Amino acid sequence: MAQLKKPIEDMQYILVTDVGSTTTKARFFHKTPEGWRFLVAGEAPTTVESPYEDVTLGVRNAVQEITELTGHSILLKEGIQVPYDGSKGVDLYCTTSSAGGGLQMMVTGLVASMTAESANRAALGAGSIVMDVMSVDDGRPIYERIRRIRSIRPDMILLAGGTDGGDRSHVLEFAEIIKSAKPAPRFGQQYQLPIVYAGNKDLRPQIKDLVDGEFALDIVDNIRPVLEIENTEPARRAIHEQFMEHVMSHAPGYTRLMNWTDMDIMPTPAGEGLAMQLLANNLKKNVIGVGLGGATTNIYSIFNDRFVRSVSANLGMSYSITNVMKEAGIKNIMRWLPFEMDDHDLRNRLMNKMIRPTTIPQTLEELVVEHSVAREALRLGLEHHKSIARNLKGVKRDQVDLTWIFKAQEAASYIDMLKIDVVAGTGGLLSHAPNRAQSMLILNDAFQPEGITWFYQDSVFMMPHLGLLSTVHQEAAWEIFNKDCLVRMGTFVKPRGVGNGGSEVMKVQIAMSDGSTMEETIKAGELKLIPLGVGEEVPIKVTPGRGYTFKSSEEESGPDELEGIAMGGEVGLVLDGRGSPIAIPEDPKEKLNTMRRWFKDMNLYTREWN
Repeated sequence: MAQLKKPIEDMQYILVTDVGSTTTKARFFHKTPEGWRFLVAGEAPTTVESPYEDVTLGVRNAVQEITELTGHSILLKEGIQVPYDGSKGVDLYCTTSSAGGGLQMMVTGLVASMTAESANRAALGAGSIVMDVMSVDDGRPIYERIRRIRSIRPDMILLAGGTDGGDRSHVLEFAEIIKSAKPAPRFGQQYQLPIVYAGNKDLRPQIKDLVDGEFALDIVDNIRPVLEIENTEPARRAIHEQFMEHVMSHAPGYTRLMNWTDMDIMPTPAGEGLAMQLLANNLKKNVIGVGLGGATTNIYSIFNDRFVRSVSANLGMSYSITNVMKEAGIKNIMRWLPFEMDDHDLRNRLMNKMIRPTTIPQTLEELVVEHSVAREALRLGLEHHKSIARNLKGVKRDQVDLTWIFKAQEAASYIDMLKIDVVAGTGGLLSHAPNRAQSMLILNDAFQPEGITWFYQDSVFMMPHLGLLSTVHQEAAWEIFNKDCLVRMGTFVKPRGVGNGGSEVMKVQIAMSDGSTMEETIKAGELKLIPLGVGEEVPIKVTPGRGYTFKSSEEESGPDELEGIAMGGEVGLVLDGRGSPIAIPEDPKEKLNTMRRWFKDMNLYTREWN
């Protein structure tokens, strides 16, 4: 809970930091006569590892940069001065962190597609990286599970499984496996590994007898008390509390940092997720968001008020870029290139990036290659996300054995790309793209939303900071988020369907800001950019051509045309006739010509390709 030293309405200065794996990022906010605004950023290398082994040194360096840029003194010998005394200090200081690899968890459940998946969602929603998900039906023998637990050395384990009054033996078996594995701690011998038990409530005494004493046990309400109900919130809260009490307290320097802050330290992905929810709640729209990092890809969805986060721990743009190459395949990366490149050359470039993860592209070709990899990393990340963002269907049963699980059915993902209103992105590759149209097209090509979709981007890495701030001062967080964090890139319009070359995809009527009406007819394979500036929002009406639709299914009734608002931005309004999914020609020469035409239509690059 926040321990505020000054009432929210009296605050003038706020400092929020994010202690990342490699960089500590400080963001300084000030209340002006027009409202809360972002003032300046300070950054410094994170000092969690040897020879420093004290995260507060990196925090001090990042905050000192703010003082040097503004002249506003914040630091004391013993930490951050709170509250502001009229000449120095801040009224609120809080921080997120992913240093030391963030919160790494293992989860268990009875059935992979039911209790284990619910446990996975709870852990991901708490901001963790889930290293493994174990279930009765995963096919692994006991010795392999024990070896796996020992090898991954999780910071915390979420033990779930069994409805209340349901299965007992398999849940106890997992508890015994964990006890037998005796996973070694990452942060020293004094560290007691936390276990959050969120399974069958009838087993609480046995679980306590088995693991309490050797582990830091926390017992909470069952994640799946009955098959038809998922209750993840108690487990999420317990994960965060255990994270603070047991994990963070043993990381180098975090005990001192916790004494500086006015509220609990939050995992960076959890802060990022809260920022995405802040965006969805204020716009009242369905949102898909992404945090594209060097080692991981975080996808967030807020769909009909349901929030889900997924993390693809093996998909990233530097440390794990070769994993993207392996999972996506060379051909899928090369399909986005507007020039010819040898397979071996591409592999070597990506492997060089993996072993030199801090390098940045030095040529235009290298930049385009990374953008192509980003499309595939995001595409794969969304596929993974959809596998988690779904309704589960169980079967009611009277038998006490587990033969019923093989009759369980899974519903498809409830995320419908026709009903996604907003796509938002953050991460170094997106924020540092030389041209906003590049990052907008990367997001669109990867996620391929349909209908009328607004695109936003983080101006500087500030979403985790503002997500955390929203838990204590939502008004300030949204003012800064809306005015200084969100870059409005524009709108994509695309119906569902794939047609033949030259066929009509849609007709679009645009009521322009000057009172005139623009009409456009888009053919298959066309991509048209219409200037529409920041601050402009204009009504549009879209009529799909034959074979295209804005209906989610054949069963839906109503007129097959779409009316809505197109948001202008730094890129503008884009009418997309490339099909859904995007139809890229198979013929190599035709593919190159098509990609070059699309890039030229979007004003992406300033040169002609050979």
